Amino acid sequence: MNKDHTTKRYVFVTLLNVIITIAEFLGGILSGSLALLSDAVHNLSDVGAIILSFVAHLISRRNRNQRKTFGYDRAETLAAFTNGVVLIVISVVLFVEAIQRFWKPEHIHGGIMLVVSIIGLVANIISMLAMHHDAKGNLNVRSTFIHMLSDALSSVAVVIGAIFIYFWNVTWLDPVLTILVSIFVLHEAYEITMKAANVLMESNPNIDLNSVNDIVLSFPEVKNIHHVHVWRYSDDFIMMDAHINVDRNLHADELENLYQDIGKKLKSELGINHVTLQAECERGRNDKMIVPCRGTNED
Repeated sequence: MNKDHTTKRYVFVTLLNVIITIAEFLGGILSGSLALLSDAVHNLSDVGAIILSFVAHLISRRNRNQRKTFGYDRAETLAAFTNGVVLIVISVVLFVEAIQRFWKPEHIHGGIMLVVSIIGLVANIISMLAMHHDAKGNLNVRSTFIHMLSDALSSVAVVIGAIFIYFWNVTWLDPVLTILVSIFVLHEAYEITMKAANVLMESNPNIDLNSVNDIVLSFPEVKNIHHVHVWRYSDDFIMMDAHINVDRNLHADELENLYQDIGKKLKSELGINHVTLQAECERGRNDKMIVPCRGTNED
């Protein structure tokens, strides 16, 4: 991903969403539309989420140092997790508000609501398309994209509601559409939050440990593999460390070549792009791949 292009997209989307928010606040006040005001509040929260993602994106570009030997890539994961939680809260709030509107309908000036909602919809679609390209390979950008998508869907709901209110005074359609949008956003937000949480918890990124076992033991010098840890550090960085039992007569240069060959095969077949191996002769020879951490003295 070209980080400079991503930076420009963040700046563009942030400015555009500030304009959308101001326009919808003014439109909501003038028209008396609660739906438009709630959409403006939604957009305001998204401006904060975009800024958070943007700052995390800038932090992630910093080089490794003595305090952050892995670098700053996980700043984007933290931002994605935070944005995911915010999206979940917004979805629940929108759902509750929509339920309440069935019993508390508001008088709305449909004309102003329709014009402002169309402007908001066009701007939200532009924002969404601007972030779409980078959303495929970056969890942080994807969380921002989902924010933009939720805004676009919310704007669609407001536009449809404004049309029916303006022409036929069908006020009940607005909360129905809001409920549908909130359910969709809740689903997407949950997926983002869980993916980010799995990265932060250093969970196994769907790497088949049986395949790891088969690949490592395919080298005749290796007799056993144990104390295996596989985790995703960032969107494009999967790490693994393990202990392997080898013949005691192997020299240092032979071990180095063995490490390189195992690492290349794990990368080409499973996508693990950072492998650290510790060679042992007898210790752990009978241990399994996953060893409980309690009561062990693991190096």
